[in-house]
Amino acid sequence: MLQLSPLLQPTVCSSLSYLNRLPVSELKIDQSFVRHMASAKNEATIVRSTIGLAHDLGLVVVAEGIEDRPTLDPLAQLGCDLGQGYYMSRPRPAADLTRRLADERRQEQVAIAA
Repeated sequence: MLQLSPLLQPTVCSSLSYLNRLPVSELKIDQSFVRHMASAKNEATIVRSTIGLAHDLGLVVVAEGIEDRPTLDPLAQLGCDLGQGYYMSRPRPAADLTRRLADERRQEQVAIAA
């Protein structure tokens, strides 16, 4: 199944119109809103409203640009579903991800067998 995730960017707010026209399952909040939400009331309002709108539409919310715990915590309190950013992990080569997933799968199989 193909999943589309339009990015809500400050200069491309017309992407909201796609929510009714495309079969999307996620909505990403651009890091420019996330990064300043602790110090700028308008950005915090946009993030909070976007999370509410997305959830009302049955969408999963992904916040970009989470670089520290003080950014992650308010997003979690607002009900943001997923996050991306340096706080979780710096960009890594695809081979690292493949290895990590294989290791986790092996650990799950060992736990099930035990």
